[in-house]
Amino acid sequence: MTKQASKSTGGIAKSAGAVSTAVMCSRVLGLIREQVFAGLFGAGNAYDAFVVAFRIPNLLRDLFGEGALSAAFVTVFTEYDTKKGKEETWKLASNILIFLAIVLSLITLAGIYFSEPLVHFYSDGFEEVEGKIALTATLTRIMFPFLIIIAISAVVMGVLNTKKKFFIPALSSSFFNLGSIIGGTSLAFIFPEFDQPAIAGMAWGTLIGGSLQLLMQLPTLKRTGFRFYPSLNLKDPGLRRILLLMLPATIGLSATQFNIFINTRFASSCVEGSVSWLNYAFRLVQLPIGVFGVAFSIAAMPVLAKLAAQKDILGLKQTFSSSLIMVCSLTIPASAGLIILSDSIIGLIFERGAFTNLDTLRTAEALSFYALGLFAYSAVKIMVPVFFAIGDTKYPVIGSFLAVVANICIILLTIDSFQHKAIALSTSCSMVLNFLFLGAVLHRKLEGYSLSYLFWGIIKILLATACMAVMLLYAKDFCLEWLEGGLFQRLVSVFLLIGLGSALYGACLYLLKLPELTLLTDKMVQRLKKS
Repeated sequence: MTKQASKSTGGIAKSAGAVSTAVMCSRVLGLIREQVFAGLFGAGNAYDAFVVAFRIPNLLRDLFGEGALSAAFVTVFTEYDTKKGKEETWKLASNILIFLAIVLSLITLAGIYFSEPLVHFYSDGFEEVEGKIALTATLTRIMFPFLIIIAISAVVMGVLNTKKKFFIPALSSSFFNLGSIIGGTSLAFIFPEFDQPAIAGMAWGTLIGGSLQLLMQLPTLKRTGFRFYPSLNLKDPGLRRILLLMLPATIGLSATQFNIFINTRFASSCVEGSVSWLNYAFRLVQLPIGVFGVAFSIAAMPVLAKLAAQKDILGLKQTFSSSLIMVCSLTIPASAGLIILSDSIIGLIFERGAFTNLDTLRTAEALSFYALGLFAYSAVKIMVPVFFAIGDTKYPVIGSFLAVVANICIILLTIDSFQHKAIALSTSCSMVLNFLFLGAVLHRKLEGYSLSYLFWGIIKILLATACMAVMLLYAKDFCLEWLEGGLFQRLVSVFLLIGLGSALYGACLYLLKLPELTLLTDKMVQRLKKS
């Protein structure tokens, strides 16, 4: 049983730190992108249409690109890289790139052709507003090729991560946001001169950003020694194994996306602006998910795959437990902070231009409910790669079905009373259910991992979080005048509260001697002494 932090903890934390830094840059640029949308379009028809239009190819991206494909590809590619020569490894990468380009091109053409029926199916509530379906279909046609670009980019990222290149692939998504902001905003101002909707410029900006994200990674890929073999071999056992892993994983890793699809249909039937409020809130909660959950998932995935290939089950269990504790130690306090400061954060980031105080209040409500499931979102991103590493992917499928069913039931029970808040609440509850299910199954599949170790670790995290939360509640009342003041006053007060909360939480956790934090701080002290 695990009694101390895994030996892999330091390496994973170091890699996750590099990824977190890059992801933080990307997420901050993503928030700036949302600020641009909020200032130009507010929470009205145009932005509602963009959100739905982008979600259609984005759903497929998460199913066939950065979700199921990434996990399956990294698992098989790591095994090839560990046990086979360079030529076979590069042939596998080339084969999957060619296969993806062909299949996704066909899907894209079909998506463009059937864009209007897709929009009707995805958000039938839009029919009540004249021209909204047509606008959404137009934006869908523009953005569908994004699927091809970003899926190929995900394969390149998988290759680089396996080769222990984490920073550049994670940073590449910053260029997506840069392209979207600069290219999209420029076109949004130009298009009305040619009788085209301004929001269409932002749609074209999405394609510009996706292209930059792919191109950014290619020089690093070349430096790894990558060699492209221009041939398609459908009988390649590596390709077949990736596709077999993807079949269940396509559903298993997409519980969130299925729920987003369902949620969009329900949100489109709520009051105008509901789709936008939920999207702004979900975008904001994606910041800690990306910085903590995704970063640790990316860093841990090659380590877990290698331990599984070496049949080191004890090491795999220890690495999983330590990774889970590290993720919870970051996401649980982040949830508390987002709930307490939701209105202040939303007001600071979005409340200007077409984005009103009412939009701030409604978005903050959604953010508070999304934040409840933050730890579960991030923990599932650590759990699913373990199933890939041990070669058993059917349980994430079952978990995703449970999550979708729970999501629908909770929405149906609460939407009349809670409106858009019901959708955020149901998303969090369904992800918590998925987390509990996968955790129970992994405990059985791995023949036990130390529940007492996880229990006491989470108790320490909750105690430190409680101290931080009490301090934030008192400090927020003390700073209330500044929190409701001008932009500079809001900026200073929000960052001061976040800084004080983080410092108090870190100090409490250190005094409580969480093994992972103790290990990392000891390593840092040793390095400082050496230098």
